[in-house]
Amino acid sequence: MFDNAVWAPIAASAIVIVLIIVLAFVLRKIAHRMITRVVHRAAAKSSITSRFRKGAATDGIDALLRERRKQRAETMGSVLKHVASIVILGTAVLTVLDRLTIPIAPLLTSVGILGVAIGFGAQELVKDFIAGMFMLLEDQYGVGDVIDVGAAVGTVETVTLRITRLRDADGRVWYVRNGTITRVGNESQGWSRAYVDVPVAYDADIVSVRVLLEHLAKEIWADPELRESKILEQPQVFGVEQLSDSSVVFRITAKTLPNEQAEVAREMRIRVKAALDDAGVTMVAV
Repeated sequence: MFDNAVWAPIAASAIVIVLIIVLAFVLRKIAHRMITRVVHRAAAKSSITSRFRKGAATDGIDALLRERRKQRAETMGSVLKHVASIVILGTAVLTVLDRLTIPIAPLLTSVGILGVAIGFGAQELVKDFIAGMFMLLEDQYGVGDVIDVGAAVGTVETVTLRITRLRDADGRVWYVRNGTITRVGNESQGWSRAYVDVPVAYDADIVSVRVLLEHLAKEIWADPELRESKILEQPQVFGVEQLSDSSVVFRITAKTLPNEQAEVAREMRIRVKAALDDAGVTMVAV
């Protein structure tokens, strides 16, 4: 026959341990589900580009922003899930060991020493992860941004906690460890600026040329194709930018959507050339 006095405590401890384990996995499941819900909400936020635009949205930029938000949210969600799993399951294991009357103080000491040893051996890896965490939290750059990280300049293709993958203008792919990035120049946040220098002959009528360029700026702003997809404000004529013995240089600038400055500048040069030709104004070399 079973001795109830002996088996009853064992059965009670076994039931408590099972309950602790089940509760830990239930809490882990709930935490992961909540994190997943938050990630989906963060990735599905409405586009922020509308505050920079005067007309309709451009699908290409919206797609890049959606991909950027999605990747950022998923990366942070993955980190949070791992942290939640470690905290919940680690607490459950320690509680079970304590319930089994196994001394956990020596175990914690050993784990601490092992953690210090691993930390010293993986300092660069830890540095990369910490830098990646802050980069994502601060939203320094994302997929589709054109950035300059010192060692490489290019378009961001992938962002993880450890590395950032860039593709430069020649098609070369760069893998840059986040811990080695000490400064970032981002050409794709908010807006960009296009500018065109217009050199005309020294004896040209400055007032007439300025009026001509200001009229051209108004025409560019009135163009629905440019206004709705590329430029954010009416181009500005800054007047005489440079003087030399052979030319007077005017400058036109336009605030554009991110990464659209080159395309806008090319269009402005075409229109400036046509307008000056129609007015009989000669452009000269600077």
